[in-house]
Amino acid sequence: MLFANLSTPAIAGAMAAKLFSALNWLTVICGVLLMIIFRSNQPAELENKAYPAIFFVMIGMLTALLLEFAIAPRIVARQDLRLWHSVGTGLYVLQWVCATVTFRKISSRS
Repeated sequence: MLFANLSTPAIAGAMAAKLFSALNWLTVICGVLLMIIFRSNQPAELENKAYPAIFFVMIGMLTALLLEFAIAPRIVARQDLRLWHSVGTGLYVLQWVCATVTFRKISSRS
């Protein structure tokens, strides 16, 4: 939508970079909040079930940080765009997988 509706590809690319950066930071913030929730008010018998979910939350946060600090700067610098866009897409897919697994584990805990 950005590239179709904004006046130049450069403006659309800059806006896309800002949106993806906001998404990455939102992912990290939500991950931290989920980890705090998992650790607080956790009955002892459910604590072991939270660990697999925490693992996937941490992987999702790691992918967000990799996207923000390793992948995005290379895309902005226009270094091998096909490669870095592909790697970035793969990491976003991994984030969605981690989010799906986390929510399934959270919903099956009760």
